This record gives sequence, structure tokens and C-alpha cells, in this order.
Amino acid sequence: MTGIRFLSGIGPSIPIKLETSGNVETKVRSEFESTGINQTIHRLYLDVECKVSILTPYDTIEDSITNQIVLIENVIVGLIPSTYYNLEGMEEKNLLDIVE
Repeated sequence: MTGIRFLSGIGPSIPIKLETSGNVETKVRSEFESTGINQTIHRLYLDVECKVSILTPYDTIEDSITNQIVLIENVIVGLIPSTYYNLEGMEEKNLLDIVE
């Protein structure tokens, strides 16, 4: 109540009640990440957002709580290539010179 951290936890207990003030919003998100020449990690996330109202005897505080949950993580292994070219940073006009 005073805002002084030194006094936190001292004094009478004040009951606090949490209530949801809306629906929980969820969104499924997929992500691919390259982990090597022939491996890719596929992750499936569930993003959850919940709007809550914190009810105290003196005030009502509205806040949003978000969380990200990994549902599935899978490593996809491909065939080992016979050749490998790292073409990062190359311009399109110079790519044919490397292949020849």
C-alpha cells in the first residue's frame, strides 16, 4: 500500500481475488529451423493470452497474461547430399560461375 519495498510482506493480510474478464485467446504457430546440412527442427507452439482482473478491496487492476507452450518438437532428417554449396552472401549473377 505504501509502495516501499522494504515493508513488503509486513502487516495484515489482504485478500486478493483473480477473475477472468474475457475469453482466453489461443493461436497455434509453426516454426522451422535449420540445424545442419540435412536436418531441420519443426516446432509447434501454442500462444495463450488471458485477460484478467485482479480484485482487491481498494482497487481493480486489469492485466494481460501471455504464455508460449511448445506442443511438439521434431527433428526432420533428410538425405546426405553428395555436394554442398554455401551460397550465403553471393549475388544472383555470380551463382552460375560457381556451379560451372
